[in-house]
Amino acid sequence: MPGKSYILALDQGTTGSTALLFDEEGQVVSKAYREVHRFYPQPGWVEQNPLE
Repeated sequence: MPGKSYILALDQGTTGSTALLFDEEGQVVSKAYREVHRFYPQPGWVEQNPLE
């Protein structure tokens, strides 16, 4: 018997990353979110740590 199939969708946004896992019927099986911290070294600038 073959295993179930899943689709993993990733969204890398400006303020964070979201991952959604869908089953064969399109239902969300699991989801996760992690915030990306931002630094403002001077007015009008924004930086993010690439290792985060």
